[in-house]
This record gives sequence, C-alpha cells and structure tokens, in this order.
Amino acid sequence: MKKYNIAVCGATGVVGRKMMKVLEERGIPVDNFYPMASYRSAGKTVVFNGKEYTVEELNEHSFDKPIDFALFSAGGSTSLKFSPIAAEHGTVVIDNSSAFRMYDDVPLVVPEVNPEDAFKHHNIIANPNCSTIQAVVALKPVYDRYGIERIVYSTYQAVSGAGQNGIKDLEEGLKGASPQKFPRQIAFNCIPEIDVFTDNGYTKEEMKMVNETRKIMGDQSLRITATTVRVPVYTCHSESINVETKKPFDMKDVFELYRSCEYLTLEDDMDKPSYPTALEHADQDGVFVGRLRRDFSVENGLNMWVVSDNLRKGAATNAVQILELLISRDK
Repeated sequence: MKKYNIAVCGATGVVGRKMMKVLEERGIPVDNFYPMASYRSAGKTVVFNGKEYTVEELNEHSFDKPIDFALFSAGGSTSLKFSPIAAEHGTVVIDNSSAFRMYDDVPLVVPEVNPEDAFKHHNIIANPNCSTIQAVVALKPVYDRYGIERIVYSTYQAVSGAGQNGIKDLEEGLKGASPQKFPRQIAFNCIPEIDVFTDNGYTKEEMKMVNETRKIMGDQSLRITATTVRVPVYTCHSESINVETKKPFDMKDVFELYRSCEYLTLEDDMDKPSYPTALEHADQDGVFVGRLRRDFSVENGLNMWVVSDNLRKGAATNAVQILELLISRDK
C-alpha cells in the first residue's frame, strides 16, 4: 500500500487535533507525519498513531521537504499566506478556513454531494463551512429527486465552532464570568450573531451558507436565506431547514427516500418519539435527519431537522474524506 507524507497545520487547535484523530481512525496510510502550528505552539508535542511528534513552526520553508497533502486548520490569514507556498511546492492543500472557498478556481467539496469537483483542483481544495456541510448533505436527496426552489436555514450552532475560546466562554460563563469570545453571554442564552455583520444586515456566517450552498450544489439560481444562532451547546450543530421543491412530492416517498439514503441517517418516528439531538450525536461522523414534515403554508414545502458534529463531519472528517477521494484515484 502506498503511503503519503502528510502535514496537519494548526495541529494544536481544536479542529487540528480532531483531524489527527480522524486520520488515525480511518486508517490513512501515512509515511511521514508533520504537525505544524504557529510559533506560539511550536515545540509542543502531539501523539499520532501512537508516536510522539514535536510540533514544527509553520513558516515559508515548511514545504521545502516533500509533503503530499496538508490539512490546514489554522485560520484564514494563515491559509492565505502559506497555502499558496505549499501548493507551489506540489503539496495538495485541503483548507478548513474560509480563505479560498469562493475562489472560482478552488473547488469547494462535500464528498457526498459533489465528489468530482475534488479532482478539479490546482493544489488547493476548500473545506466548506461546518453549518453548510451538514445542510447540503441533508438536502442532496431532495435536490436530486424533486429539485429545489428556495431554502430557509435556521441554525443552532455549538460553541466549539468558535474554537477553544468559544468553549471557554461557555464554561466560564456558567460560573458567572463575562464573555471574552462572544459578543454576549452565551451561558443560558442564544446569540443571533455568528461572525461579523455585513452591509446587508446578514452576518458573514449567514452569507457563507447562502453562497457556499449554491457553489457546492452547482446551482446559482437557488433562493436561500439564513439566520445563524450560537447556542450554549458544546458540540454538534442543529439546523431547522425549510425547503420549497420544484416538483410535488408525497411524504411517504420522502420518508422512503431518506430511509434508503446511504450517506445520512434518518431518525424520525412520531410514536416514540425519535429525532436527532446534539447531545447524543457528539463525536459521531454522520449527518442525522428528523422531523420530516410537510410545510402546509406553501406549495411543495418541506421541513426537516438536521444534526451533525461540527468538529467531525463539519470540519475534520469532511477534510479527511476529501483526502480519501484523492488517494482513491492515486493507485
């Protein structure tokens, strides 16, 4: 079996550590492993596949050595600076930041939705926003069968989506401390502000969901609106998604469509009742769908509830799945 030289940039962060864990779990064939981070974390140690590694400082010469793939989760400015350097050295970068997502020549990939786009890269591939990833996986069956006219996103996003400082804000807020990361107290609260506000009144997170959904689906005609909310949950984003389809549908057929879908899990039984929640699906790789029901207020309206771990499928696992796609063609 061919093995690869792989770097994780941002290896000491929340997502970087999760990337290493997922690489181990999924048995990616690694020859040489290079954990990298900023100068502040350089010199620390991490354990990967049972071996201890010293974290290197990510700099202009990090990719002078042969590295096949680099998973970046070190922030947008870091990606903008170092991803092109890596790409010029022949390293294929899978970047978890928002830096390159909307570049026309950079594919934005969710393997269950648009796997072929992964092979159209110029050594940089973008990993989508966590909230977008689970949404498009859930929408893919409906889009393929019935078409979609309009999407209304309402998200309930975990504090871990804001990194270690977001987690700390919740933990310290429960003790009465003032927020340091979020604009308001997150403990016992919901904050309808994720990322900064733009001139149109939407936040950047909301516009990411709009623009990224269109790009991943390859459909710029989609009408989409979004409200993204930070909630006092450690891990797993939850989303209420309202869809208007182009074709009429029968709810029995919709349920069967989701039951037979191989790349997501339907949890929807009114008798129990059964539906996915953040607490029970933390640290799992899947996308979980429930509360399927017709929206009677519009023609061809459908409601659904979608839950997924934002650190795994929403970040690390999706990036590693992209890596697996590339490896699958390299035989």
